[in-house]
Amino acid sequence: MNEAVRQMLARYSCERVEDYTQALREILQEIALFGLWRSKFFDRAAFYGGTALRILYGLERFSEDLDFSLLQPDTSFRLERYSDALKKELAAFGFTVRVEVKDKAATTAVRSAFLKADTVSELLLIKPRAEIIQQIPAGKIIRVKIEVDTDPPPGFTTENKYLLRPLPFCVRSYTLPDLFAGKMHALLCRKWKNRVKGRDWYDLVWYCTHHPQLHLAHLQQRMRQSGNWNGSAPLDENTFRNILAEKIAALDIDQVRREVAPFVTAPQTLEIWSREFFAAICERIELC
Repeated sequence: MNEAVRQMLARYSCERVEDYTQALREILQEIALFGLWRSKFFDRAAFYGGTALRILYGLERFSEDLDFSLLQPDTSFRLERYSDALKKELAAFGFTVRVEVKDKAATTAVRSAFLKADTVSELLLIKPRAEIIQQIPAGKIIRVKIEVDTDPPPGFTTENKYLLRPLPFCVRSYTLPDLFAGKMHALLCRKWKNRVKGRDWYDLVWYCTHHPQLHLAHLQQRMRQSGNWNGSAPLDENTFRNILAEKIAALDIDQVRREVAPFVTAPQTLEIWSREFFAAICERIELC
């Protein structure tokens, strides 16, 4: 096993197939970030979303996708130009990964790609117990989705964050108040038909606990771009809190618990969740 990969794996307590799979996915994510840094990707883009919170700030839930935003709108951006760099970097650490760039959809500014690898082959590199390997169906694929917003709403700021594994490197990230604004936009405006994403509400608890400052102007820009705020006046605190209160009042608590449970290592922390709980913790949000 590559020594850097061994050190990365040592952070995890793996007992089940799911533990090894989640650990493998995160190792692939971090090596992919390293490869993007080496290819100067962060000269043009910033890291945001749940995986940014997980990798940069220690969010205690697993996250599947790598989400990025260009610093300036650019409809000509091509994600495939980074494919070779990603494959090369992952191969240098022993992983055989395909990079599949999704065809551009005419109706979206988001560019997408998938890192795909055979789960059994790649898990063998981190040497789990034989009975773990035997539980994985032949041909099962592990995926990491990469998404880049080529038409980002304005009004955000970024900062450099330093990581030490697999080797020391730097990523450009949204600052925490703008990360919180992005998460709040997803929580309030995500179109999931009749479902809700429990991971959004889990992240809300993290923000209210660790960093309750939210950049309201950037949230307004996101809502305006998505068609969820059409008023000529700015989004003010009273209106924001009323919208959030309505969202909480309509929340299906059992559904949000079920959705997020596979991604957390301590599901018992979800037991306190209720509409009253979310209403109370949201009083801690500080608008800036």
